[in-house]
Amino acid sequence: LKGGDTCEYLLSSGRFLGEKVWQPHSCMMHKYKNSEAKNCLIDKHIVFIGDSRIRQLFYSFIKLINPQVKEEGNKHGNIPFEDKSASIKVDFLWYPEVNGSMRQRIKSWTEGSVAKPHIIVAGAATWSIKIHNGSNEALTQYKINITSIAPLLEKLAKSSDVYWVLQDPVYEDMLSESRKMITNEKIDAYNEAAVRILNSSSRNSKAKVKVFSVSKLIAQETIMKSADGLHLPESSRDTNAMILMNVYCNKIMKPIDGSCCQPQPPLTLIQKLAFCFFTLSIIGYLIISLIHRNNYRKNKSCTDLESGEEKKPAISTPNISTLEMLLHSFCKLGLIMTYFYLCDRANLFMKENKFYTHSSFFIPIVYILVLGVFYTENTKETKVLNREQTDEWKGWMQLVILIYHISGASTFLPVYMHIRVLVAAYLFQTGYGHFSYFWIKGDFGIYRVCQVLFRLNFLVVVLCIVMDRPYQFYYFVPLVTVWFMIIYATLAIWPQIVQKKANGKIFFFF
Repeated sequence: LKGGDTCEYLLSSGRFLGEKVWQPHSCMMHKYKNSEAKNCLIDKHIVFIGDSRIRQLFYSFIKLINPQVKEEGNKHGNIPFEDKSASIKVDFLWYPEVNGSMRQRIKSWTEGSVAKPHIIVAGAATWSIKIHNGSNEALTQYKINITSIAPLLEKLAKSSDVYWVLQDPVYEDMLSESRKMITNEKIDAYNEAAVRILNSSSRNSKAKVKVFSVSKLIAQETIMKSADGLHLPESSRDTNAMILMNVYCNKIMKPIDGSCCQPQPPLTLIQKLAFCFFTLSIIGYLIISLIHRNNYRKNKSCTDLESGEEKKPAISTPNISTLEMLLHSFCKLGLIMTYFYLCDRANLFMKENKFYTHSSFFIPIVYILVLGVFYTENTKETKVLNREQTDEWKGWMQLVILIYHISGASTFLPVYMHIRVLVAAYLFQTGYGHFSYFWIKGDFGIYRVCQVLFRLNFLVVVLCIVMDRPYQFYYFVPLVTVWFMIIYATLAIWPQIVQKKANGKIFFFF
């Protein structure tokens, strides 16, 4: 159980699942495609301002928009990027030190005549350490400079998204001689100063600079793979860029598999009506249940008094009315749907992306196979694909498909292909069962149709209402519903051919 701001967790904490998959604390991160990134950032202006590490992040970010971009051009200069199809502008501004020049550039955005960027990503420190040979005077000047810049960034944060990227650790053994003064101890001191000074004057929670500190955690695990000990490997900065995209775009795009930075969706009118219905059902059930049991006790005590004898308590329970049974069922359904809603929509429970490993998929399957050996029963049926046989087959497929979804095995192609076969087999089994019923029974009444349609769709329709999902989201139910109607129409229209009629005349088999 964990509530709280998932954006804060996304920017500050997490861990690696495997080698390359980053898992933020308590929420799920969406992997953005180029088309999604363009849709989110349409008509936006993004600015990256800082040193070579910020330039790396800039390139990883624009590759999410256009993967064909190559890292070329003046490394110690400004780099513009524009996607005309979506009117997206992304600029990198070379300001390797937090000084008066950076302050002047940031101040120009706070003035009314200059258009403010929608997103500003800033950060610098290693050049100050390098140029001044790691002196304490340079750290003092850094504190003075960032103190003068902080109010400007906070002013921009009222209308733009402003991120300050903390400095990543270095791999000191790999640093060149000219960079030996850039130690992790110095970097920690600069980071501590930035965190303490930023947001110190801001009292408005919406006008805060977002501190991008998660990059430090990522770098701690991956800096050993750095080419020079200073700059992150490509996979790590790609992760940082994806985190930035999630922070800004999740609240706009609202991806199904990205819970980070998504506010709890407002309840629709249908959801509110469903909530009222289930609440009234629970209240109604409690009232009727109490009245019923109270009347039962009174009647029982009256009988005992009239007989003049002491009687032992009766074991039998009071008769339950149909209305009470109906309300009891609605109560259970309401509690189940409330649990589903809290798990899927609220931030009450922590969420994680699925990470596939062979053991997480195959160990549960082996376990249920071994367990199944001890639960075998004989059948009197001798026909191929009889009811007991198909039920057994469908049961095993359900278990395997359930394990497949829980373990996230869709990322492993051989498992994915086999599960597609199982889904197709399940669809066949369902169709075969409906066909067999009509073929053997010859019952084409509307009652049977309504019964099957209700059985297939009731729980899914309730889920659609409670979770505010379209009917096609639970794709398998619409699939089997359509094919049931096709089977029914095919067998019900003239000439109606069933087993009894076909056994009478062999011609009907054709």
